Amino acid sequence: MSAVIHYPTEHEIQQQAFQALHSSLGVVGLIRFMQQYDKGYGNYTLDRQEWQKTYSVDSLFAEIKATIPSI
Repeated sequence: MSAVIHYPTEHEIQQQAFQALHSSLGVVGLIRFMQQYDKGYGNYTLDRQEWQKTYSVDSLFAEIKATIPSI
């Protein structure tokens, strides 16, 4: 007989986190924390690919070598 394992959903994890913050920080602390939280904007993966287009193994190694002359 196999046991059924319950994995919490993202929503359940978020609810538990907010409850823990509320218990630890109180209402005002929880609100201040939430005011600092920012999901950001844009698409980091696409942006990163764009600014890394010019990188190559050779260019990265040259940059490391210039920074650490003992290599």
